[in-house]
Amino acid sequence: MIRVNNLSFGYYKNKKILKDINFHVKEGEIFGFLGPNGSGKSTTQKLLMGVLSGNQGDILINYEDIKNKTRLFYEDIGVLFEIPYLYNTLSAVDNLKYFSSFYKKSNIRDIEELLDCVELKTEYRKKQVKHYSKGMKQRTSVARSLINNPRILFLDEPISGLDPAGAILIKNIIKKEKEKGTTIFLTTHNMFVADELCDRVAFISDGYVETIDTPRNLKSTYGDSGESTLEDVFVKLTGRRLSDG
Repeated sequence: MIRVNNLSFGYYKNKKILKDINFHVKEGEIFGFLGPNGSGKSTTQKLLMGVLSGNQGDILINYEDIKNKTRLFYEDIGVLFEIPYLYNTLSAVDNLKYFSSFYKKSNIRDIEELLDCVELKTEYRKKQVKHYSKGMKQRTSVARSLINNPRILFLDEPISGLDPAGAILIKNIIKKEKEKGTTIFLTTHNMFVADELCDRVAFISDGYVETIDTPRNLKSTYGDSGESTLEDVFVKLTGRRLSDG
């Protein structure tokens, strides 16, 4: 579904953010891209979504070179940014109506059902987003990412700003999307989220992909005990913590 070959990228000629990275994401899997801030996670995701260009190497999405993407490319993807991407002067309902206008009507999911899914309280649905808490904005953003019933989901820190109950809800939504066959590319530095949700994970540090495997295999291969975490493995392989800035 997603294949990246020899990908390099830099905003400046003499400073590469991504350095000849390779990976593939299977159809219907949750693929975690783990690394600390500044490691190249978000840059990689922006390249995969076609937001950035000018890279070296190849990016294939659904067997098509992203350099040749058309408007139809965006019909198949949904995106959740770490910072909620919503219009503050619009309500949740009006935000979803607006964003749904960019897609084919046949793909659009029912707005009220989506807001039920993310458990946004009815009394807030027609209030301006500027009056929402951070958690409410995140729930609305999750609904926005699903409005076009995407085949591929790009999620950047999906439980950021959520309380424990909200985090559980969003993780369950992600699991349901996987059950539907949605391919999910998840960038995070939260080892617990990755361990719980991901079929496979890639560790990225300083622009290099250090390793790719299932969370279980990584912990059994590199962990020092049966209680080792992905954070422990990441530190062992890279010398850095996922929480490093």
